[in-house]
Amino acid sequence: MTTPKPTPMLDRKSLQPVLPAYLARQRWYAGEGEPAKVKIVDEIVVRAPFPGLVDLVVDADGRLYQLLMGLRPVEEEVPEFLHGSDYAVVGHIGTAGGHALAYDALIDSELCLVLLEEVSGGEEQAEWVRPVTAEQSNTSVVFEDRLILKVLRRLARGQNPETEVTTALDRVGFNHIAAPLAVWQRDDFDLALLQPFLAGGTEGWALALASLRDLYSSGGDPAAAGGDFASESERLGEMTGRMHVALADAFGAGVGDATAWAASMSEHLDRVAPKSPWRAGVRAAFSALARLSDPGAATRVHGDYHLGQVMRIETGWFVLDFEGEPARPLEERRQKTSPLKDVAGMLRSFHYASQVALFERDQGEREALAPVAMAWEERNR
Repeated sequence: MTTPKPTPMLDRKSLQPVLPAYLARQRWYAGEGEPAKVKIVDEIVVRAPFPGLVDLVVDADGRLYQLLMGLRPVEEEVPEFLHGSDYAVVGHIGTAGGHALAYDALIDSELCLVLLEEVSGGEEQAEWVRPVTAEQSNTSVVFEDRLILKVLRRLARGQNPETEVTTALDRVGFNHIAAPLAVWQRDDFDLALLQPFLAGGTEGWALALASLRDLYSSGGDPAAAGGDFASESERLGEMTGRMHVALADAFGAGVGDATAWAASMSEHLDRVAPKSPWRAGVRAAFSALARLSDPGAATRVHGDYHLGQVMRIETGWFVLDFEGEPARPLEERRQKTSPLKDVAGMLRSFHYASQVALFERDQGEREALAPVAMAWEERNR
């Protein structure tokens, strides 16, 4: 891979004042309101002169973010892709080539194609690109419905679980992932991951909701409903088991620490539900866990496993997004824990799906269909 030159291109005095407002408009920004202090940690010029492409790592109130910034001369007409995309505009700033309009480069097809060549070391080219709009904590772009580039926005020093786990699972032959084609790294940051695009796939969440809508529309009669999800749930469970075996092969398995697991979950309970009426029952379950002499193995896990993180394609179920919960510290996301954490996340997702589809119905129907929702959940669990 060619390495971009760390040549300063931006006038930081004109850039830094406009960064707080820009960051506050982004879905992947983890703070509330504009950050009080923003510092540019690293600046690499990927392409110069105009249209320029600069990769920035910035520190905003102690959190690190990656900004891929496009630059076009202010004398030029505002490009069409920026019309109606105010969220992507950083502002007018100074550069080594003169005053420029700075914006999010990932909405600029021309610069996305430049980035693809950079990340792939010149191994991949494309003619067209489209954004993925559903993400919250990162940004992905799809090239020709053939490749997908996931740009990591929230950074931490050290290997990101998304690149680390995906690469390790591919190495041990787990074929229910989109195998990594290239990882873009700089210093001790993982910046982006290039993978094949799973064309024609359907997210597990969408399949589950389709099954439930059919069932509810039939009045809860499984014989009259199409799209029974149980066979897919079984295949999903089998694939999940293979994933955990592969994770143990890739990272090793240790002895589970029931006491530490119970303490960690109790601390989390105190943070998220300090006054919940069901605290006593949950604490009793945690206490029972802490008394187990053999809680099972501790392995690396997916960490944020639910129906939205799996995709069904013609050849079976595939797993997406091994980054874990982005709000959690990197060290915590990389810790070994019980594979049942992933199982619990998926089972909880079945419940969410049954209730979301139920609340699409009228109030009277909800009451009649509530036992059906429970039966669907139990069957798929």
